[in-house]
Amino acid sequence: MNTTLAELQQLAFQALRQHGVTEAAAAACARVVVQAEACGLETHGVSRIPMYCDMLIQGRIDPAALPRLISGSTDGATALVDACGGLAYDACDLAIGRLMDLAEQQGVAFAGIRNSSHVGALGLHLSPLAARGLVGLAFSNAPAVMPFWGGRTLALGTNPVAAIFPRRNGNPLLIDLSMTTVARGHILLAAQRNEAIPEGWALDHSGRPTTNAKEALAGSLLPVGGAKGAMLALCFELLCSALTGSSLSFEADAFFAPHGNAPRIGQAFLALAPARLAGEVTYHERVQALLNHIAQDPEIRLPGERREALRAQALAQGVQIRNDLLAKLQQLSGYPLAEENP
Repeated sequence: MNTTLAELQQLAFQALRQHGVTEAAAAACARVVVQAEACGLETHGVSRIPMYCDMLIQGRIDPAALPRLISGSTDGATALVDACGGLAYDACDLAIGRLMDLAEQQGVAFAGIRNSSHVGALGLHLSPLAARGLVGLAFSNAPAVMPFWGGRTLALGTNPVAAIFPRRNGNPLLIDLSMTTVARGHILLAAQRNEAIPEGWALDHSGRPTTNAKEALAGSLLPVGGAKGAMLALCFELLCSALTGSSLSFEADAFFAPHGNAPRIGQAFLALAPARLAGEVTYHERVQALLNHIAQDPEIRLPGERREALRAQALAQGVQIRNDLLAKLQQLSGYPLAEENP
């Protein structure tokens, strides 16, 4: 079914409010998941709302949580936010807001979040930094889905990383990827649709390669780039947990099951001000020089270009949502869309 982004955002917001989530947290979450839907990131779009509602019902996420700034004075370059066991989205808003101020004052700043949960499409949290002319990096750990290289015991999460680079003309360059060959959400969607997954994505619970999505969910994912990807996942794990005091990946139960513990994972954000380094003119010239060189190959598509094209299309035409998912959102929210929508 086709629906406008505004209608979809209202559904997501109302579903969370119906489950006791604070207005600020519900608004922040609805905004980001609908942005993800508009960008074609179905695995991190509104399909996550039922998952969050299940976690809220089971007490894995605290609906009344109010994120708070633990540290982050104006004479330093670091900040720490406690999500207090709630949704990650309003905690990210608080951390990013403080991060931007510190980076503009100090030239570079780091903000961490502890006691957090699923962060959604990580790169979308970085957009405010680029709007202020800042380069941004983001990291998150996640429930363990892969063993360390050469082992069989689940130890590390998908542990995504994202980066954003503002441009003088044109949309920021946005890079967003997980440290597993594929995000676990793709496997979840395949399992829901009874579809096979490509070989090389995952192992079953016995450590054997599998193309069965349900077996993959009970097994483990493979790191992107083999041992090198596992090493990067380890780096990001420690940035998000050791520096913030958050749960390690192996200590957090899977997001996709309603039952389990409160994840209490961590996120980390880094911002740099080009004006305090080589200068904005030089920065923008160097970025554009590289992109112009890459663009000599006409078949090349820069990171984020497809997302931006889909976002523009969604703003003008709305988005298609599976009927079963739309019905679920309506049930959760008590705020059905108008019947006349095509």
